[in-house]
Amino acid sequence: MDVSMTLWVTTVLGLCALIAVDFFIGRKPHDVSIKEAGIWTIVWIVLAALFGLGLLFAGESQASGEFFAGFITEKSLSVDNLFVFILIMAKFSVPSHLQQRVLLFGVLIALVLRAIFIAAGAAVIANFSWVFYIFGAFLIYTAWKLIQEARADDEEEDWEENRLLKSIEKKFGVSDRYEGTKLFIRKNGKKIMTPLMVVMLAIGTTDVLFAMDSIPAIFGLTQDPYIVFTANAFALMGLRQLYFLIGGLLRKLVHLSYGLSVILGFIGVKLVLHALHENGVHVPEISIPVSLGVICGVLVITTITSLIASKKQEQQAAAEAEGDARKDSIEA
Repeated sequence: MDVSMTLWVTTVLGLCALIAVDFFIGRKPHDVSIKEAGIWTIVWIVLAALFGLGLLFAGESQASGEFFAGFITEKSLSVDNLFVFILIMAKFSVPSHLQQRVLLFGVLIALVLRAIFIAAGAAVIANFSWVFYIFGAFLIYTAWKLIQEARADDEEEDWEENRLLKSIEKKFGVSDRYEGTKLFIRKNGKKIMTPLMVVMLAIGTTDVLFAMDSIPAIFGLTQDPYIVFTANAFALMGLRQLYFLIGGLLRKLVHLSYGLSVILGFIGVKLVLHALHENGVHVPEISIPVSLGVICGVLVITTITSLIASKKQEQQAAAEAEGDARKDSIEA
């Protein structure tokens, strides 16, 4: 897709306007209701769909297909990342009315950092086609690692601060309590960070680690930097509302890691095949319609099997609780 500088500027300004609207809506700290989260989740998904359809009506059917495939992939990977966001919120004991502010700025930091990653990735791909082998191998390895983690079924999940965050805390210092929406305060004549600033940085910098698999994944679906950036932007910008909408349902998506591992492994194979094709090896390439079908199919199957498994677990837990209650009554 031939993207002019005017289109780039218009797109970035449009996204900035959407972010400004999002900030205006969430400027006052408050507890986000399910209704509010649901409405704005639908709004962001509709905006993404309109953007993709706009590409289609503009005669860019290939770009439109790549956008939808990339958006769905990034969105599904973002849902998995919400598990970590929940752990971070719990780690810092973030008050419920401040969580939406944390996510707003955290996602904004992540978007800026991802834009840098995308620009670097596009430059590397443009000059070194062999990088597709590395991306493909990395995604296949990540897929295998996800399966291993899912099979381990470690219930004692925790989150540890990364080195960058620890160094920032050490340099600036952190107050021992939240000060409303303030990010910095003065204490004994020294400017120090509040826990709110720390948790925002935690969300933003942690998302950079998530980009290590999501950026290669979307480059496996399209090598167009414009599509990569817009798909990431639309997937991230609705993440705040999605956090409040499905936060309680995340634990029910017990097979999500398996589904994501299949998707990442599939895209990894697609990248390797593309690299071989670029080097003159006659191998079949996987088209965008096929990719989109596989991604959607895997997510639908994963969601259905997850809900069935969760329901069985709940029924089993209820039966065990009832059995324990009867045992206690008999002993009494």
